[in-house]
Amino acid sequence: AFVAAEMRRVRRRAEPAALRALIEACGSDLRELAAACQQLAADSSGTVTLELVTRYYGGRVEATGFRVADAAVEGRAGEAVALLRHALATGTDPVPLVAALAAKLRVLAKVAAARGRGLDASDLGLAPWQIDRARRELAHWQPESLAAAITAVAQADAEVKGAGRDPVFAVERAVLRVAGAARS
Repeated sequence: AFVAAEMRRVRRRAEPAALRALIEACGSDLRELAAACQQLAADSSGTVTLELVTRYYGGRVEATGFRVADAAVEGRAGEAVALLRHALATGTDPVPLVAALAAKLRVLAKVAAARGRGLDASDLGLAPWQIDRARRELAHWQPESLAAAITAVAQADAEVKGAGRDPVFAVERAVLRVAGAARS
């Protein structure tokens, strides 16, 4: 929403895919996102396209455990694995990557369990935006697939902490299982 508003502020239209790519490239730093919107508006004419954003910012991918988890929970297996491999290649340990997946699934489970009970964000210990996002994400999940994803992440957690021989394989398998469960 911020990037779309910023594009309107600089009087430019942008493709939805271009907005997503810009967020992926710049991360959550609002100043950097605003500066990127201003630069794209100043350096080009017409609609801001995915191709334009890729040309300017394509090499800048911030791969965090939370971005991996977001992609996996949304069923985007290819993107999740690419982000995971980038995170691992840049020195991120498998343990916090699995922890980010677990945290994401815990939020989904809390929000799913609270459906229809009249609980608000403070009752769940979550921010209102977390609940809104989880509700949108839960539209693609069945209770059984959420349980399977939680089980896969619990197994990966044990494996990256010493119960398995290959922590990288364990976290990649968990990411693929979560993404697969999101689509089922």
